[in-house]
Amino acid sequence: MADLSIDFAGIRSPNPFWLASAPPANSGEQVMRAFDAGWGGAVWKTLGDPIVNVSSRFGAVDYAGQKVMGFNNIELITDRGLEVNLREIREVKKRYPKHAVIASLMTETKEDWKVLIRRCEDAGVDGLELNFGCPHGMCERGMGSSVGQEPKLLQEITAWTKEFAKTPVLVKLTPNIGDILDPGIAAVKGGADGLSLINTIKSIIGVDLDRMVPEPRVGNASTNGGYCGPAVKPIAMHMVASLARDPEVTIPISGIGGISNWRDAAEFIALGSTSVQVCTAVMHYGFRIVEDMIDGLSNYLDEHGMTSVRQLVGRAIPGFREWGDLDLGYQIVAKIDANKCIGCQLCVAACQDGAHQCIFTGPNDQQRPPHAHYPGTAKAPRPQILGTQAGDRVPWVDEPECVGCNLCALVCPVPGCITMVETSNETGDTWNRRVQEGRDKVPGGIHE
Repeated sequence: MADLSIDFAGIRSPNPFWLASAPPANSGEQVMRAFDAGWGGAVWKTLGDPIVNVSSRFGAVDYAGQKVMGFNNIELITDRGLEVNLREIREVKKRYPKHAVIASLMTETKEDWKVLIRRCEDAGVDGLELNFGCPHGMCERGMGSSVGQEPKLLQEITAWTKEFAKTPVLVKLTPNIGDILDPGIAAVKGGADGLSLINTIKSIIGVDLDRMVPEPRVGNASTNGGYCGPAVKPIAMHMVASLARDPEVTIPISGIGGISNWRDAAEFIALGSTSVQVCTAVMHYGFRIVEDMIDGLSNYLDEHGMTSVRQLVGRAIPGFREWGDLDLGYQIVAKIDANKCIGCQLCVAACQDGAHQCIFTGPNDQQRPPHAHYPGTAKAPRPQILGTQAGDRVPWVDEPECVGCNLCALVCPVPGCITMVETSNETGDTWNRRVQEGRDKVPGGIHE
């Protein structure tokens, strides 16, 4: 069995699965139950001066039968006293010395940071996470994302904390910014030992159309909140990978955003995360989801000949390139398995109305659209393709016109019915190479 233990900037944990700073890490009782279930670490719900929360505070987007595809909250940092939290941290570290306990922190003045850091480290935390990402409530007070959106201020406050901290300092970044590299590199310059991202995305989850109030409703009003859950995973992975591939980012990354299972975690790790943090999936399904995460990741590593999860970190980064460096000569086309096809013809509608008009039905040749790459007639298969389930409703692909966009395979409801087949190997011809060689002008330009 592969070794899942990690060392994150000197913070050790038995596996890369950490609770994110959020309601599941609100108390010592919860964190200890999480550790009993198998979680390797926890980032405590953000500590600072206690606040007063509102009711209600959560909202969700359901889609296509899936509950909580996206999740929104207007909850703030801990509403429990600092000494209460510190007492529980001491107890957790006493009972679980080999698990990682990181204190998430948020405050204002340099002196406040000094006192807060000292008190947390005296309680025995393994590291500190600076919450520069909260997009609601706290940012109006000059904290949270109001810091994360100002790289110079972020760098300065990070440097303050490094003056006082004896344990590793992580900086949690906001996604509510134009380029994640700006705050990420600022954190590195400020002396941060690690980065964690993403925090939640500023959002309004919905509107009560009877009361004409945004959700979640607090009396007769609401506000923007933070969006998370499976829906934000692609955004989070892009930002994690952007930092991981930048030569100025030389510190480890803790990936956050829509992680619900072992495969999600493996993808984040392959894109440069050393640890992963989970919130929404725990709120949805409970702490025991980590059992499948551990088993799934272990099996994956074993099957791919990796003896440690550390060997997976960043493995996919070389495959993440700028668009201009992608191979223009590589080609794939759609292939439809007649025996699996059910004749729904959803691929036909998607291709004709949303893509490149190269999937047809019926026994007759079809006229290609006027804008086709190869004007003329699309030749129907001879004899007509018949399916075991779909009969004569099996669509066929006009392969010369197929650009390999993947849309038909993505909308097809039958697994494996439509596959994308390689028709050429890499040529090495890229747009950036064309620009360098003066071949970047193609027929049909502005001045023709």
